[in-house]
Amino acid sequence: MIRRIVPYADGTELARSRAFYVEVLGLEVAMEDPVLGLRSPGNPTAQIVIPSPGADEPAPRFGIDVGEPEAVDAAHEEVLRRGLRVVYPLRDEPWGVRRFFLEDPGGTVVNVLAHLPLRPPR
Repeated sequence: MIRRIVPYADGTELARSRAFYVEVLGLEVAMEDPVLGLRSPGNPTAQIVIPSPGADEPAPRFGIDVGEPEAVDAAHEEVLRRGLRVVYPLRDEPWGVRRFFLEDPGGTVVNVLAHLPLRPPR
């Protein structure tokens, strides 16, 4: 089940972009590290991500949250089965997502991801 599709904006000046989206358009900051994530206060699935310059190479144009880490694995297997190009390897990131990037048939880089279950504090 796809939970959301999030567009990625270009951003070379994160502070100015943050101010624009928050002060002009009324979004709220959902995360600031490793990317600037913004969301609608009234509809938290309406989001935009602004990566830091050079944060991910190649830079994805959007992310698809497929809901569960197992769905990321299944999508990865299907991408490989179809011979599509994985441009960022499947991995669990320290900020709590499992993801990989692929190049779709038209050349667009897509981030396929799911949030990992929260680990209890030690």
